[in-house]
Amino acid sequence: MMAVLLLALVGGLLEVCSGVSANRGGYPSFTDEIPFKITWPGAEFTLPTSGALYSEEDFVILTTTEKEKYKCLLPSLTAGEEDDEKEYGGPSPGELLESLFKRSSCSYRIESYWTYEVCHGKHVRQYHEEKETSQKISVQEYFLGNMAQKSQSTETDQAEKTDGVKPSETKVPTKNIEGQLTPYYSVAMGNGTPCLLKQDQPRSTAVLYVCHPEAKHEILSVAEVTTCEYEVVVLTPLLCAHPKYRFKSSPVNAIFCQALAGSPLRPQRLAQLDKEQEEQLKPPFGATSEPREEETSAVREEAFTSTHKPMTVGGQSQVTVGTTHISRLTDEQLIKEFLSGSYCLHGGVGWWKYEFCYGRHVHQYHEDKEQGKNIVVVGNWNADEHLDWAKKNVARSLQLREDGVQKVKLVSHFYGHGDVCDLTGKPRQVIVKLKCKESESPHAVTVYMLEPQTCQYVLGVESPVICRILDTADDYGLLSLSS
Repeated sequence: MMAVLLLALVGGLLEVCSGVSANRGGYPSFTDEIPFKITWPGAEFTLPTSGALYSEEDFVILTTTEKEKYKCLLPSLTAGEEDDEKEYGGPSPGELLESLFKRSSCSYRIESYWTYEVCHGKHVRQYHEEKETSQKISVQEYFLGNMAQKSQSTETDQAEKTDGVKPSETKVPTKNIEGQLTPYYSVAMGNGTPCLLKQDQPRSTAVLYVCHPEAKHEILSVAEVTTCEYEVVVLTPLLCAHPKYRFKSSPVNAIFCQALAGSPLRPQRLAQLDKEQEEQLKPPFGATSEPREEETSAVREEAFTSTHKPMTVGGQSQVTVGTTHISRLTDEQLIKEFLSGSYCLHGGVGWWKYEFCYGRHVHQYHEDKEQGKNIVVVGNWNADEHLDWAKKNVARSLQLREDGVQKVKLVSHFYGHGDVCDLTGKPRQVIVKLKCKESESPHAVTVYMLEPQTCQYVLGVESPVICRILDTADDYGLLSLSS
């Protein structure tokens, strides 16, 4: 199996793979969740003493199309699992989450049309608010599940205590979340709003709690896995106290390939390919200005700290989500520049990136080394048009806290007169939803875009910066500097 993997890694450079040791020791099935990296050390080479284990008998002989030969030592993938085997005598996952359930805490995720509410240990609700008159707001809502019955996981916790099953012997379920097999704790909620498509059977939801040490119980995703049956993934730091629920990043396993007699240190075609890639990454000829430090750091941070990927929620395609970090200006200065439109927020992963300048515009762009920056204007700000829109829609959403104080949950702004859409013949337009996002990093910003209808977009912007000014919103959702 490792021989097949090695062929896949090196690709068309190889034509023969032979000499595999018969003593392979039972590797797991091939999976792209275990990363590998091929290195090409010289003759003076000693195997690492930590990390993956290596044996001189565990190797393959590779021959390239140019008849270059290499002996490649393969790592053992059985190391590094000692922590899972240690007996754990602490609280069960259900007990770890008990404090969250007792707090009557709720988490929210805002999509283009629906808002999802998870009141932990109580219910999951999907709703949409719409202003009918200047005073009256109609609410369309569905309960996706209620905690009227014990969850299957809670029953499992009880079984561990009463039946004498050791927690270390209980298999923890896992789910592929953004390319990683992630352990989770499931809380089942049933008895939701009757579903017309299933002969009025009640809706139900599985809430999957996943360990994330820096999370604030955010909703990572909502999906309708089958008709009127939902799955919600919630990030929480509470589960991280349990060793079996901690996220383990997969270490990169090194494969050492040493040249045999008469062969170059690295295959010639591979060296040529690396050189061509280096040439492609060089800046274009005649570049006269260097990017600002905060711009390059934002791009670098985005590449390594993005935690969300495109997904489908409620049948609507969520175009892209990315978490970046903005430059470390003082909070007061940052807020002033943000409200003036001179400080723009950027986000997005993949081909398209997004630029949001408050009170100015929303741009979608792609940067190419040869052709430059390709910009699509998604929407431009016009105060009068926004006021007309706000009179017919909910521009400011309020939330009643436990202490009885009413706080602003989010504001929505209308940006119209974007570039004409080829498919509709009409200008693009976007609704920008600004939401407070608590984070240990005061300069983190999450930007995501949806396209619920052709060339009509919703741009979500979540940041701790917005927390400082969200409660200044007037009836039309317009923000100002707090006094």
